[in-house]
Amino acid sequence: MVSTASGWASNTARKAEPRMKILLLGKNGQVGWELQRSLVPLGEVLALDRHSTQYCGDLTKPEQLVQTVLAYKPDFIVNAAAYTAVDKADSEPELARCINTDAPAALAKAAAQIGAWLVHYSTDYVFDGSGSHARQEGEGTGPVNVYGQTKLAGEKAIVASGCKYLIFRTSWVYAARGDNFAKTMLRLAQERDKLTVINDQHGAPTGADLIADVTAHAMRRMMNTQNITLGGVYHLVASGETTWHGYASYVIEQAKRIRPDLAWKVADVAPVSTSAFPTPAARPLNSRLCTMKLEQAFDLVLLPWQLGVERMLAEIL
Repeated sequence: MVSTASGWASNTARKAEPRMKILLLGKNGQVGWELQRSLVPLGEVLALDRHSTQYCGDLTKPEQLVQTVLAYKPDFIVNAAAYTAVDKADSEPELARCINTDAPAALAKAAAQIGAWLVHYSTDYVFDGSGSHARQEGEGTGPVNVYGQTKLAGEKAIVASGCKYLIFRTSWVYAARGDNFAKTMLRLAQERDKLTVINDQHGAPTGADLIADVTAHAMRRMMNTQNITLGGVYHLVASGETTWHGYASYVIEQAKRIRPDLAWKVADVAPVSTSAFPTPAARPLNSRLCTMKLEQAFDLVLLPWQLGVERMLAEIL
């Protein structure tokens, strides 16, 4: 026994059981890394990646993933792993399909079997990128490349499984950890006098930390209310919109303000069309996503994309 300010307590007292058991896949990706932080206060987290040994966390092995789920019996499965090499997906569609379609389908089936929630991340690439409006969740899809096709097929498999699910579609994801578009622009701004950046693709740069925090908030709401009607597909991006050119210009402008001591060479950031940078896989020109459904369902306010980018720059500069 030990003495405390409020009296006596046993140092062998039984600890309270965690409120949730969470299985996190893709722990070292941009979103997965942030989820390791945001999910810990919710309970017990088993975080895996494709190199994990005690339990399988490799999405190229769907059958073994099922065994992981059945053995661990989580309340929530959070799948932050995906095949995201958009151009390579066109040349290795079977691998992309295994990771983006077959693995989520297997996870959904296992989740349904044990009554767990499946939290899964998808993309604006399920749409065809036409028009100029922010797409709502129920609008017609039409992916323009293999990556988008496999992600959409993964969504459909989850919905068809009958499991409880949250699917968050997001876009233009960045993080302070690892490589990203902003870091590339910062490097080039110190190496070149002029940059050319695409100006006809529209979207909202969205921080992995925002995605992770919203995920934890939604999971807490689901666990506390047991309101399964909140399950479904949601769009999760920062508010506002820009182009890759606008994004690059903002990053460089803010970086010069934060670190005027660095040797910035760039004097001109020129806008160009997508056709100036041909790629094996087509890109959607319109990546705008409407987040009204998410904000209303979970009582959220998603702040402008500029605030998240400023925070990221403050961390890396």
